[in-house]
Amino acid sequence: MTTDRPAPDGTRLGELWRILPEEATANADGVLEIGGVAVTELAERFGTPLHVYDETGLRRQIRRFIDGLRERWPNSDVLFASKSLPAVGMYRLAQEEGLAVDIAGGGELRLALAAGVDPERLYFHGNAKTDAELRMALDAGIGAIIVDNDDELDRLERLLDRPQRLLLRVIPGVEAKTHASQATGGQNSKFGLPIDQAARAIARMQAHPLMRFEGVHLHIGSQILDVAQFAEAVEKISGVGTFGTYDVGGGLGIAYTYAEEAPEVGAYLDAVVAAARAHLPADAKLMIEPGRSVVARAGVTLYRVTTVKRTGRTFVAVDGGLADQMDIALTQQRYEAILADRLHEPWTESVQLVGRQCESGDLLVDGAPMPSARVGDLVVMAATGAYAYTMSNNYNGALKPAIVFAREGDARLVARRESYDDLLATHAPAMAGAEALA
Repeated sequence: MTTDRPAPDGTRLGELWRILPEEATANADGVLEIGGVAVTELAERFGTPLHVYDETGLRRQIRRFIDGLRERWPNSDVLFASKSLPAVGMYRLAQEEGLAVDIAGGGELRLALAAGVDPERLYFHGNAKTDAELRMALDAGIGAIIVDNDDELDRLERLLDRPQRLLLRVIPGVEAKTHASQATGGQNSKFGLPIDQAARAIARMQAHPLMRFEGVHLHIGSQILDVAQFAEAVEKISGVGTFGTYDVGGGLGIAYTYAEEAPEVGAYLDAVVAAARAHLPADAKLMIEPGRSVVARAGVTLYRVTTVKRTGRTFVAVDGGLADQMDIALTQQRYEAILADRLHEPWTESVQLVGRQCESGDLLVDGAPMPSARVGDLVVMAATGAYAYTMSNNYNGALKPAIVFAREGDARLVARRESYDDLLATHAPAMAGAEALA
């Protein structure tokens, strides 16, 4: 890990380094570098907006989960919750580092297979899987399906023509301390079955000649900073019964802001494994599903300032916005941002960092401290590695940004920027009709 991390007077840059990627540094000119590559070079080569990932830090974080869990509970596996970054390059990296992969739809299945992920290492989630998606998964030889409900069992009874490994998602009854949209373990969750209904579904699977029921799954939510809640969920799930596998989900949170303190991976694993030792069979397989806590800190979003307006307030507008940072509007998550090509300068203003979409709600950071901004400056939003790309959209005709992995001074394109031709491609039927009328 590199150490050129200044803390100039009049800034909070010294505190921000723990939120920026592990391999983030400042060069002599006061320009932020990610993985040894200056953001000025990244903007010139790949354009903005741009999702940039510290590949070394990303791989290091994966090893913390895999090696840490294996040391504490040898019969274990770590699944990457791929909805946090469903990109072929990320699926391939996950495969290289030994992660199994959690998918939640036909598109994620296709992306993972395109990346070369071993189908046996794929676990299929979802509360409303269709016949077509289940058929795709079965044809691919997927490792396991996490069954959510009785209707899904009906579908599997129709579709199965050979043995298939299954887990059952159970509602643990833990109200996660997180945003309401990210809580999934309470009694009113749309995911899984309550314990009494779970027992009947398990008996049904155990009685079927082609259903290979292996164990239970739970997930209490996302962006959880209290590790005691994970331990509570493990204790609750033990009451469902004694099985060969317990998948206790993911949800470990990260520090997005100066004010937040996130648990270290080791503290999270200690809590989960201590609960497993106390409540689960010693020979059971233990699985976890980190997503956000794998990719969020490793990724930043790079923008260029297009407008600075000092009216009632100071507005600094960039060339992206709501279309590539939807999670801000959904969860009201606070992020931190910096002028990434002027790191050595004091932060003299508090600005409204806004995007270019035609919504007043397109506010990226409320009260972002930074030097007096100028058109052309580069802005980095920290800790946007999870869900930003996932939720990117075409609001106001915006194009989905590219993804770059940076490592040891080299940057490689992982996903190219969407083009206007891409944007128009799905509208070809209407365009053909217009041509015919002409």
